[in-house]
Amino acid sequence: MIKKLIKSGVLFISNPQYRIKICDWLKMYKNLSDKEYLSKMYYCCFGKKINFDDPKTFNEKIQWLKLNDRRSEYTLFVDKYEIKNIISKQLGEEFIVPTYGVWNYFEEIDFSVLPNQFVLKTTHDSGGVVICRDKRTFDLNKAKKIINHSLKNNYYEYRREWPYKNVKPRIIAEMLLGSADQEIDDYKVHCFNGEPKMTLVCSDRHSQSGLTEDFYDNNWNHLNLKRPGVSNSKRTHKKPERFEEMLFISKELSKNYPFLRVDFYVIDNSIYIGELTLYPASGFDGFEPEEWDMVLGEWIDLSKEKMEKHYE
Repeated sequence: MIKKLIKSGVLFISNPQYRIKICDWLKMYKNLSDKEYLSKMYYCCFGKKINFDDPKTFNEKIQWLKLNDRRSEYTLFVDKYEIKNIISKQLGEEFIVPTYGVWNYFEEIDFSVLPNQFVLKTTHDSGGVVICRDKRTFDLNKAKKIINHSLKNNYYEYRREWPYKNVKPRIIAEMLLGSADQEIDDYKVHCFNGEPKMTLVCSDRHSQSGLTEDFYDNNWNHLNLKRPGVSNSKRTHKKPERFEEMLFISKELSKNYPFLRVDFYVIDNSIYIGELTLYPASGFDGFEPEEWDMVLGEWIDLSKEKMEKHYE
């Protein structure tokens, strides 16, 4: 009904940014080209037109990369199963989270052979995750509902991250990292044209106050940088003992790409690569202070010479 009212002009939303959000939620932009869609959503998020011809900011350049840097390996990068094979061959199995199995359908999973604790997730989506901390109390029906819903999603349609478009929907079971009383931090190393420049630490996901984020430079100095609506942690983050190794790994994995974020977990001094991220927040989240959007944008070199070098 709301969709019909908007289309007919009966329901008019005066705020253009809010109007675009509503239209996107109603999937009214589903048939737009990627460029048209990204243009509308960029305006929705930042209140200004995107400059695809001469992008300057980080978020502009992320959108530009979605349209112009379409290497086939990116589809493997975002596949949560295939990326394990890539990392294992390039760096070694010790850097991947141990995997118990991969299936096409929920009904294929033999839960009797899985350990008491594990994580289920879909390979092609974001958010389709189920954590089992004890098989005796595991809600199988709830897990099935979450996983089957995720299997039907095509994450490409959400913000047009094209590498997700052709990822085969599957289910994997992984080792549960940490313990019930252990807070696990994410270390997300941001690499610009093959150079690690800063690390984002995500903490307190399961606390009452919710997720906190802190950015550090390579010397582990805290940066005056945050995402809107996300607070810094009240905890003091110690530099991981193997931080220099994490930077080296990130440099190796990102050396042929204009931007790549390498996401790590550190458990008992072991480091695991969770995933590789091409488009943080899909390029639709700002920074505080705002000038960081320009600073980070300057760190990505999209010149013809640099891009050709990446493809060599």
